[in-house]
Amino acid sequence: MNAKGAENKNQYNCASNESNYAEHIWDVKDSDGYMGATVCIIVSSFIPYYERTQDWTALAWWIHDHIDAYAEMTFFPNYAAFNIRWSENPKVSKVIYSYVKNPHTGKNSGYLTKEGMDNFSGLHEQFYQEFIAR
Repeated sequence: MNAKGAENKNQYNCASNESNYAEHIWDVKDSDGYMGATVCIIVSSFIPYYERTQDWTALAWWIHDHIDAYAEMTFFPNYAAFNIRWSENPKVSKVIYSYVKNPHTGKNSGYLTKEGMDNFSGLHEQFYQEFIAR
């Protein structure tokens, strides 16, 4: 499926199979011999909160604070859908990127956090407290 999506000048925004091994293509090791996986998730119970607030960061920070083994997350505008990636040998760890405007900073897209950013460590409960309370 991925190869078909990458045909004809990438009209479906798919990368080549080789660059997706151990990512979107789970059952083939990457060029370094490691396994990995990427999945797109929509949390249906989060949708009402997201539609009301446009705050995707509540879900991102909750996952960041509670799920240790992810390598990367990328958020998208529709339903706060996101890709989450795991790797046996991550080149990066706990990176959050978004194509959605950050309601707290007003930035249209970019990194919410990654190693080296001031907000990377510690808890981020203030960002998801309201969502969890509902």
